Amino acid sequence: MFVCLCQGITDTQIRQAVRQGQVTFSQIKRELNVAMQCGRCRKMTQHIINQEIEAQADYYEAAS
Repeated sequence: MFVCLCQGITDTQIRQAVRQGQVTFSQIKRELNVAMQCGRCRKMTQHIINQEIEAQADYYEAAS
């Protein structure tokens, strides 16, 4: 799904960036140029970052 229409950024790209270590909004913004124009995608981007971090934590908790 497209999250940032201005830059054509998808939720998959955001999730992949989080998996690669960009775990803050500012890191994602710098990496993908999300929210660089209108900014309407900021909330959804942060939501996806939070979801991905939580999913990673759950995975590592279950693995240990």
